[in-house]
Amino acid sequence: MTLLQQIMWGSLYLGLCFVVEVLLLVWCTLLLVRLAARLRHLSQAMRTAAVMSVSLVFIVLAHTLQVWLWAGVWIWSDVLVDWNEALYFSLVTYTTLGYGDIVLGPGLRIFAAFAAVAGLLTFGLSTAYLVALMTRVFEGRLPR
Repeated sequence: MTLLQQIMWGSLYLGLCFVVEVLLLVWCTLLLVRLAARLRHLSQAMRTAAVMSVSLVFIVLAHTLQVWLWAGVWIWSDVLVDWNEALYFSLVTYTTLGYGDIVLGPGLRIFAAFAAVAGLLTFGLSTAYLVALMTRVFEGRLPR
């Protein structure tokens, strides 16, 4: 892949990761709003635990889907040979852990770096979501 192609495709998959993240966080928020009526009978501690648990499930799901998305890219483009290797490479790249035991050739390094950028940005978005949620908890504005 040329540098321009790597940037173009990397940007596309980065955008797709944002779509996945935003859609799941919006879905989570809508579910929490609907869940509010059912949680009224619970204590404040139980409501907080329920809200945090639901949120964390959605966040883990969002990041897992994104890692699978990047793994699919490596498999479908015949860059990596099996799903185990593709998922492993996607996970260590997406989380910016980057062990370096699997390295792509020069024609894909910039493209692969977009997986790390996607992880950084979407983890930041997830963190902001949780901070906003916890702010509501500490201010006592959880749904009652």
